[in-house]
Amino acid sequence: MTSTATTAEQSTRSMVRRVVSASTIGTALEWYDFMLFGTASALVLNKVVFDPSDPTAGTLASFATFAVGFFARPIGGLVFGHLGDRFGRRLVLMITLTMMAVSSTLIGLIPSYESIGIWAAVLLVVLRIVQGLGAGAEYAGGSLMAAEHAPTNRRGLFAAIPPTGNAMGVILATVVFTPFTWLPEEAFHSWGWRVPFLLSIALLPVGLYVRRRVDETPAFKKVAADDARERVPFVALMRTHPKQVVLSILASVGPNVATYVPSVYALTYITDDVGQAAWIGTVGVLLANVVKLATLPLSGYLSDLLGRRTVFISGAVLCALMSFPFFWMLDTGIAVVIWLALLILLTLSNDLMLGAQATLLAEQFNSKVRFTGVAFSREVSAALSGGTLPFLAAALTGATEGTWAISLVMLGMSVVSIAAAAFMTEGSGRRIS
Repeated sequence: MTSTATTAEQSTRSMVRRVVSASTIGTALEWYDFMLFGTASALVLNKVVFDPSDPTAGTLASFATFAVGFFARPIGGLVFGHLGDRFGRRLVLMITLTMMAVSSTLIGLIPSYESIGIWAAVLLVVLRIVQGLGAGAEYAGGSLMAAEHAPTNRRGLFAAIPPTGNAMGVILATVVFTPFTWLPEEAFHSWGWRVPFLLSIALLPVGLYVRRRVDETPAFKKVAADDARERVPFVALMRTHPKQVVLSILASVGPNVATYVPSVYALTYITDDVGQAAWIGTVGVLLANVVKLATLPLSGYLSDLLGRRTVFISGAVLCALMSFPFFWMLDTGIAVVIWLALLILLTLSNDLMLGAQATLLAEQFNSKVRFTGVAFSREVSAALSGGTLPFLAAALTGATEGTWAISLVMLGMSVVSIAAAAFMTEGSGRRIS
């Protein structure tokens, strides 16, 4: 009997490790695709896919296209959240991975504005929408797979590991993309920027292989076995968890501020406003994401010890405190100071929020609507606050000839996140059903 129990426990631990590793690797490959677009939109798409005769309009159009992917994400969250709650988490994660890889590869094949005019932008928008639909379920699905497999006392830690896949994806995208920025400008604009996108299709088989090797979560299996699946999970979600949806949307504003201002808009600001080389920003983002490989799991571990809300709110407070100093540090033009600014906001502040958020959101909803609840609430927030921030920052900086206006926006959004998190249910130490 003891031997049987030990074998079962070892099997469970083995599956948890497999789930966490598969979710992390799959997320890394998917966010490699998504973040390539963010880097390219800041450095090259405004000059190649949009009319190069008006640089300011091209930059705004490029960031607007970046935002389009975010507005598609809530739709993806609804569609794939529905499928995840109806047919299982694993199936959805394999579909979304395929969508991301194929759309990214096609982006690398888009003709330039000089070749086909406005149709280049139209194709880019369509493919960005497909990316957004896939990304709308990725974070929720990866974290849920880990959270629903993990033991109660280590759920925060295990659920925070798959989000490191985001950092791995950014690192991979940066490592692959940066050397092409060293090419002569003409070569970079004509073919260099395309190569990282074309590599996406080669990574797809790896992601599909690792995700095929994991079991469906015990929570979903129980719902399916009890024939308790909701016919329309979103309707059930809004009927049973309206307060949780609103609070989750508002709380998720903070991580979007601490992600997309430093990782996307700052790249343009460093080159166009501060006058520094593009590599300074991309190297800074790379360094910040390397550190994330440690800080995200640490944040999840701390959330098991101190509580999800405590850790999350501490990160949001740091984001609020950095709203003005972040740009002051960029304005120095000193590479080490710029990198420190990125490290504080993009890594320390952001990861305290993201590491705790991975489980905090999952614990707000029951198993029948959990995928839909997490994906929808997180992605609505990403669309409203994340995707629009680079565009808003560029517009405000241009209109005010300074950064004080976008700093005020960052401060206000951080306060909203703090207030919402304070009213959310604390789920650490409790079983999830």
